[in-house]
Amino acid sequence: MSEAKRTFLEALEEQVLLCDGAMGTMLYLKGVFVNRCFDELNVTEPRLVVDIHKEYINAGAEVIETNTFGANRYKLEKFGLEQRASEINRLAVEHARAAAGGKPIFILGAVGPLGRPIVQDKGITPRQAHEAFEDQVSVLVEAGVEGIIFETISHLGEMAIALEAAREVDPEIPIIGQFAYADENSILAGASMQEAVSVLEEKGADVIGANCAIGPRTILDVTTRMVALTDRPVSVMPNAGSPEYVDGRLFYFATPDYFGVYAKRFIDAGARLVGGCCGTTPEHIQSMAGAIRALGRAEKVAVKLQPVEEESRLEEVPMVERSPLGRKLVEGKFVISVEIDPPKGLRHSKLIEGAQALKTAGVDMINIADGPRATARANPQSIGLIFEREVGIETILHTTCRDRNLLGLQSDMLGAYTNGFRNILAVTGDPPLMGDYPSATGVFDVDAIGLVTLLRNLNQGLDMGGRSMKGQTAFVIGVGANPAAQNPEREMDRLERKIEHGAEYIMTQPIYDHQLLCRFLTKVEHLKRPVIPGILPLASFRNAEFLHNEVPGMTIPDIVRERMYKAGDHGEAEGIAIAREMLLEIRQCAHGVYIMPPFNRYHIALKVLEVILPHNGGLDFGTDNEARRVNTKKQPSSTLGKA
Repeated sequence: MSEAKRTFLEALEEQVLLCDGAMGTMLYLKGVFVNRCFDELNVTEPRLVVDIHKEYINAGAEVIETNTFGANRYKLEKFGLEQRASEINRLAVEHARAAAGGKPIFILGAVGPLGRPIVQDKGITPRQAHEAFEDQVSVLVEAGVEGIIFETISHLGEMAIALEAAREVDPEIPIIGQFAYADENSILAGASMQEAVSVLEEKGADVIGANCAIGPRTILDVTTRMVALTDRPVSVMPNAGSPEYVDGRLFYFATPDYFGVYAKRFIDAGARLVGGCCGTTPEHIQSMAGAIRALGRAEKVAVKLQPVEEESRLEEVPMVERSPLGRKLVEGKFVISVEIDPPKGLRHSKLIEGAQALKTAGVDMINIADGPRATARANPQSIGLIFEREVGIETILHTTCRDRNLLGLQSDMLGAYTNGFRNILAVTGDPPLMGDYPSATGVFDVDAIGLVTLLRNLNQGLDMGGRSMKGQTAFVIGVGANPAAQNPEREMDRLERKIEHGAEYIMTQPIYDHQLLCRFLTKVEHLKRPVIPGILPLASFRNAEFLHNEVPGMTIPDIVRERMYKAGDHGEAEGIAIAREMLLEIRQCAHGVYIMPPFNRYHIALKVLEVILPHNGGLDFGTDNEARRVNTKKQPSSTLGKA
């Protein structure tokens, strides 16, 4: 096997790779009728095929598939082209290579189902199927592909025959086997996922995956389950939702932005090769590329320090002396923080009013987000100055790695310290494609781990290059964690690395499950760092569904969403009740609480806190008894499933 072929699997082991999207969809959009043989276009319309490959490569695809999905003898026979099968497959590889133009693009030979039932008495025999797959794979391998991808196959027997044929052609060629799934439990022909994975493993597939038939949401469930069933790399390439006919044309309605969001979720779930199937376009792949670039670079990049003499490092200021937050955490006091998002415009009056009410109520500090969900908002330092100087309440500044390179990060941190800020929460940040300006560039010179390293060095009197500074900072360094992460091993590994590099306290994503909280606290006990769990009071059932399905990192249990559904018009009151229950649990086992009121509705945070604070900040919330109750009754089991 050539070095290039070995490189594909090595690259897949080292990083997530992005495959292209649909070839057929693009040909259809460019005016090719669906009753034509798309594979024949390798002979009759080579420029069209090459241009589509180029569009995907320009969009960020690192892996492209040849235009040979239906280029087997039986599918070509319908068009009278079975005698030209070798020519069609060979030209397809040449077109893909021409589109790559010398770039380090991996080319996979695409092989789809034969289009005939494989039975002894009807259709074709297993021997005939084997020969058909063997013939197609032989040409693709001889033409120089880096791997073979069997996709959209729905029968176990057909996949087994295809893999056996490919292994006879080349025992070492990388092979991806992708079944088409009907739902998160079974492939289209009805076999279970366990059976599908077993066939792929037994017959020698190097990568195990799913494509076509279903959209991103269900493919995510497939990915999560598949990763748990196999040690081999997993690939996922969903359709752009379910197709609909409009004015005689076929349309898919899952947007590129939606695919960008789900690319991150696929990777978090453990996928190593991601791409698109029917209905996806270069725009979908470009959105996925942005998310993968943000996550991938975050994994690989870290602050590079020049070697320094150990005597250049200064002893860090004791945490108890750095800030009131630091003192409270060291002394084991329960801290209360409420998040306030900076405004998108210039109006600050309501923020100041809310901060004053929170301080009066007994809240210890305010968290100030940094461009949450990649939105363009006022700089958190500017809002923090107002809160600390005009209101007199301590702040925690979120700092993301999305918008600043290393130079900018160090400058901002030195400026923050000069302005009196002492508490930093280091976060990687959401990719720009998730926000108001998806075409903006995400920097991500470092991720949260790299930022923690930078902050700790500043605390030791060293700049980002490891050179001694005049003086030192005294930041209290915090990091985020997601107890409900879809890939808990990866999440724990990253959290441990954050602690290793200097993180001193942990704030979590919102938690709605007491048992989940207990498991998380047990899992991180060895890290010996204070944990401040998050609470996000739900505003309505619609709000709960949006957070659960559309916001990365958020998981709302079925039973909680069911309660919000049953609450109907009283959703805000029920959301407060749920949050109060969680707060009382957190009060017994954690070091503090971090409340994120929905839509900056500070009165909701104060209503939640009434169960542990003596007064409500001087605001009149009326006598909504429903909002004040703490529901301790046993809740019914969920009837929503995975709604």
